[in-house]
Amino acid sequence: MWDWEFVFSIMPKIVDAMWVTIAATITAFLIAAVLGLVWVFCRRSSFKPLAIVVACITEFIRSTPLLVQLFFIFYVMPEIGISLSPFTCGVIGLGLHYSTYLAEVYRSGIEAVAKGQWEASVALNFTKYEMWRKVIMPQAIAPVIPMLGNYFIVMFKETPLLSAITLVEMMQTAKLIGSSSFRYLEAFTLVGLIFLLLSYPASLAVRYAEKKVNERFGKAAA
Repeated sequence: MWDWEFVFSIMPKIVDAMWVTIAATITAFLIAAVLGLVWVFCRRSSFKPLAIVVACITEFIRSTPLLVQLFFIFYVMPEIGISLSPFTCGVIGLGLHYSTYLAEVYRSGIEAVAKGQWEASVALNFTKYEMWRKVIMPQAIAPVIPMLGNYFIVMFKETPLLSAITLVEMMQTAKLIGSSSFRYLEAFTLVGLIFLLLSYPASLAVRYAEKKVNERFGKAAA
């Protein structure tokens, strides 16, 4: 039976773990966002060996399970002298995995920039840095903001996988509470509700951003 007294007693632990989950999501997303750009620029490099190597790396990461990658970082890397905390391993694994997906998002945005914009940048005698900073990236990033937001939500919902490498986030906390009290109903229900309460407003914000972006670019096209 549902026990409200037990719910209120475990709530502080769940809330504390919630901040760990949020911190892991934000940190991993920042890693993915920056590394995704690196992958894109490397794959667009005129130095073909670099482009081929990066293409192979990103395809390998995207084609293997995130859980396997987390286990490799946490359990295998210490054997070669690289020992990291569960939080660090978690955000690196999550960020590295989803950087390959964000790279594809960036690529779609870059390829959507009109050919005339590239030609205009050359005609204005912009350096490559000026062309990318002032012309290409502002036009490439804005339309893909909703997709970036969607991946942020997906990464947030993937954080329970980090409990597999002993990171004490919400799911791991619920497991520990359940194993010590033999009451799993309240703990896992609370975790599910918190994920819902945080994910749903975020999804509404992404939809709103998508609507605004579509309106802006629709007017620009008109």
